[in-house]
Amino acid sequence: MAEGYIAVAAEGELKPGQMKRLELAGRRLLLCNAGGAHYCVDEMCSHEDYSLYFGCIKGRSIKCSLHGSWFNLATGAPENEPADCPLRTYPVKTQQGRVWVDPTSA
Repeated sequence: MAEGYIAVAAEGELKPGQMKRLELAGRRLLLCNAGGAHYCVDEMCSHEDYSLYFGCIKGRSIKCSLHGSWFNLATGAPENEPADCPLRTYPVKTQQGRVWVDPTSA
C-alpha cells in the first residue's frame, strides 16, 4: 500500500449507513459507508464542535444532529445552513480485503 495509508477496517465491516470512529495521526476521523462506498472525514462538525457520529448518512451526505446541517462526504462541502465551512476529507482505498485511509494528505 502507498506510503501514508493505514488499514482501518475490513472491507465488509461497515454496512451502508454505518460509521466508525478513528484516531489517526492525532486526528479524530469518521469512516463512513454511504451506499457501499467508503468516505473519511473529520469527526467533528465544522460549524459546532459536535461529533458527526451522532448524525446519520443519507445518499452521499452526513447530517450533524446538533444543528441539522448536511455535508457532502466526497467533498466535505456543507449543503445547507447554518454550516458554511467544509469538512476536511481524506483519501480512502479498498484493497486486499481492507479499507485504507491516508490521514496525512488532507
